[in-house]
Amino acid sequence: MNNVKNPFKFGSVVDDPFFTNRTEELAKIQAIINSNNHLIMISPRRFGKTSLVRKAVKSSNRDILFLDLQLINSIEDFAAQYLRRIYRIFPSERINKFILNFRFIPTLSLNPVNNEIEVSFQTKGGDLPLLEDALNLMEQLSSPVHRAIVIFDEFQDIMRLGDGIDRKLRSIMQLHQNINYILLGSQESMMREIFEKKKSPFYHFGLLFPLKKISKTQFRKFICDKMNSISGNPDPIADEILNFTDGHPYYTQQLAYVTWNIISQGKDHKEAVLKAISETVQIHDFDYERLWATINNTDKKTLTSLALSNKNAKDGPFKGC
Repeated sequence: MNNVKNPFKFGSVVDDPFFTNRTEELAKIQAIINSNNHLIMISPRRFGKTSLVRKAVKSSNRDILFLDLQLINSIEDFAAQYLRRIYRIFPSERINKFILNFRFIPTLSLNPVNNEIEVSFQTKGGDLPLLEDALNLMEQLSSPVHRAIVIFDEFQDIMRLGDGIDRKLRSIMQLHQNINYILLGSQESMMREIFEKKKSPFYHFGLLFPLKKISKTQFRKFICDKMNSISGNPDPIADEILNFTDGHPYYTQQLAYVTWNIISQGKDHKEAVLKAISETVQIHDFDYERLWATINNTDKKTLTSLALSNKNAKDGPFKGC
């Protein structure tokens, strides 16, 4: 059995050696954050936008704050989580002198497990001042020479926090001169509503960057290079994987991962990708069932008809199923 470690990774943020090219996209992001502009990136889930942005800012040697807004459940929580991340970046002594001027002083405690500062607010009814003070703190701690980068992932989720939150956020963030904001989102319709609708407070807040799939040429080379350790002829394997996934970043990495495992076990190369597809579909069986339960009856009938129409297809890994 081959002892070489599987070179494909999926399902979490990746960096070298698992990161796949995206040279042009990296250069574009770095050019934007080296200016005084903000970046808005839109792509479907599992396209690798978080990995891409993290890699782009990694070499900047700047203070970086990352917050996933999916994990935020209130404006108060937003302010507390934001402050907690500021404490990860700057010395407490430097931060505390600014916090003394907050309209609502947070309660700070040291978590003995991870040695991090925990932040909470005892007050109610002052949510927006809490958020304004927290956001402005990062601006105060930064400077034109030492500009910070603030990344909000799943930015469209701010709309869950109440009416007018987008207007309040824009009124605060537009005044910041020492921060580059990178706003990521996976729900394209909502993101475009926020950033392209003229009546929206965030209209033209930054440069819009729709992230596309990795080009098949780049992905093909990546797969071939990684498959070389276990296959003397990786080209048809890479082609078969990409023809099935159409270059979707997450599913290409996953299918390549499963295919690599099968080949490394000494099984027939010609059937490896087909077996990997079948195994991967089984892995996602629960996901399909969950999605099926959310579909209305009309759409279920349509999908069933489409599936049955291909039942006797001569090509494809699931003919006759």
